[in-house]
Amino acid sequence: MKKSTKRYIAASAAFILAFGIAPSANAMHIMEGYLPAGFCVAWGVVCLPFLLAGFRSIQNTLKADRKALPLLAMAGAFVFVISSLKIPSVTGSCSHMTGTGLGALLFGPSAVSILGIIVLLFQAILLAHGGLTTLGANTFSMAVAGPFVSFGIYKLCQKTKLNKNVSVFLAAALGDLFTYCVTAFQLAIAHHADTTIGAASLKFLAVFAPTQIPLAVIEGILTVLIISALESYAKPELRAIGFLKEDK
Repeated sequence: MKKSTKRYIAASAAFILAFGIAPSANAMHIMEGYLPAGFCVAWGVVCLPFLLAGFRSIQNTLKADRKALPLLAMAGAFVFVISSLKIPSVTGSCSHMTGTGLGALLFGPSAVSILGIIVLLFQAILLAHGGLTTLGANTFSMAVAGPFVSFGIYKLCQKTKLNKNVSVFLAAALGDLFTYCVTAFQLAIAHHADTTIGAASLKFLAVFAPTQIPLAVIEGILTVLIISALESYAKPELRAIGFLKEDK
């Protein structure tokens, strides 16, 4: 691996350490105790097949080429750092980017489920960001639903021969937004009181939309910049994981 790529990964690790000691704050992940026990268990069970598929996906990738490990670590670091940057939203909530689109494009959506649950676990313990009882629900929204949408949109854009940078932008931005749509639905089915689930979902989405839409745009732009940098400085590694085709 080139020295420039190693420096990039080292910088990512430094950011993780910096944010790991940041003061705790409430954030968009569903917080501890906010979901009934039955919902917590149900979302955890729903995540299990995706986590098993993700473990096998990472295992197969590393067996094929160990050069993929630094890129995998970088993708995980990106998720940790970018999803730890929280800004205030309305009604006392917070919003943040997810960072999972990058990993989904490089390694496929299944692998991101493992990266996501590791990040969410550390954030719940170190940053009071999310919770242990709500780990299943947060994993499904951020590490399963969002990445699969990002991957699907990217593949669709490839088939339509859309510009690559535009494809990456749309995949990352829309995957981010879909994460919050799923979170709003999760909250709505647990807390819809005297209204319908659909109406409750719209209310939760309205809470996140003012800050989440511009954040999704920013995440899309950041993902495009990172992919472009990797294509300049880590082409052998990108070819090894199949993101770039071999030169003819």
